[in-house]
Amino acid sequence: MDIFHITPSCITQLSGSPCPMPADGFLWIDATHEEVGADTQAWRNAIERMTNVHIYDLHLTDAVNLGHPSYFDSTQEYAMVVFRKLALDGGSEADSESGPEAQKRKIPPALTKLATRPVTFMLMDRALITVHASQSRTIESVRARLLEQRARGNGNGNGNGGSNGHVSRLPSSPAELMLRLLNVMVDQYLALRQPLSGQIDRWQRALLNPRSRFNDWMALLDARVELRKLDHLCEGQRDALQELRDYVVDTQDADVPNRGMDLLLVRINDVMEHITRVLIHAQRMEATIESAVQIHFSAMAHRTSEIMRTLTVITALFMPLTLITGIFGMNFVDMPLLKDAFGFWITIALMGVIVVGLLLFFRRKRYLEDQAADEHR
Repeated sequence: MDIFHITPSCITQLSGSPCPMPADGFLWIDATHEEVGADTQAWRNAIERMTNVHIYDLHLTDAVNLGHPSYFDSTQEYAMVVFRKLALDGGSEADSESGPEAQKRKIPPALTKLATRPVTFMLMDRALITVHASQSRTIESVRARLLEQRARGNGNGNGNGGSNGHVSRLPSSPAELMLRLLNVMVDQYLALRQPLSGQIDRWQRALLNPRSRFNDWMALLDARVELRKLDHLCEGQRDALQELRDYVVDTQDADVPNRGMDLLLVRINDVMEHITRVLIHAQRMEATIESAVQIHFSAMAHRTSEIMRTLTVITALFMPLTLITGIFGMNFVDMPLLKDAFGFWITIALMGVIVVGLLLFFRRKRYLEDQAADEHR
């Protein structure tokens, strides 16, 4: 468990549990699922000594539940947000299938990155508690950036070190730090739009290629399942942040202007807008897959229709010829042209005239126009 003391001017990593809590700033208490699950009671007692806040049993159980969906809950002393983030390291704790079932599924590499893990935030007046999987790249990157800001601040003699405007200021409250973490997590979903779109585009080209047969139906079905899961995941995330926004609004005194609270609401709306963009993109890709499959079967039906039309024309051409050969194949003694020296050639000429006449008739009726001519017209 790592403990950071954050003030407007600096961030300090504490070596032990502060007791009592520092007079200024707030605490960021960062723990992993393994640390909390090893001894939940001892961990809760340590948190209570540092913050004077008692964590309820149900919330403690939710914090170590790796399959918990995104949701929000609150008490009089703290608010709890569970948010599912991408498992960038693809570890075994990710929300993805494993074992024989995973071997049967043919999920493309772009979609395997949609495996998720829960991150639990416990928001208090002067403390933020995060519980996440071990080796979380998101938490580690934000922590590294905050410590880097401290180093730049020490070098410049202030807390705004560096020229990077949007990252130079340290978070002023636990809620702002939580929203910064949530924003980084949501941006990871936005970064997947390009590889996912590329995979869908490759499937579209394969589905509509008339020279090759598409055989990757199970992968396409698995992709649709994963996109549907992403759709439901984004809806849960958006609902959780909507409840967080309502909680912030309800706890704000409407009669007292509070610029910090207004900025906090702006950040919440921004994160929700990013989630909405991911949701819209997932729905668009799912609709694109369905449209590509429908176009594929429509093209297959069109090609089948073209083949049947060609076979029908050939059959129509040979039907009168078959009739003539059948008549002359009858076992009569006396038949016209049968004993004539030019009977064979007259019959062949008659057959040729019939074929040419039928071809002209079919051409006039536009039965013989090919697909290329149709497209050119």
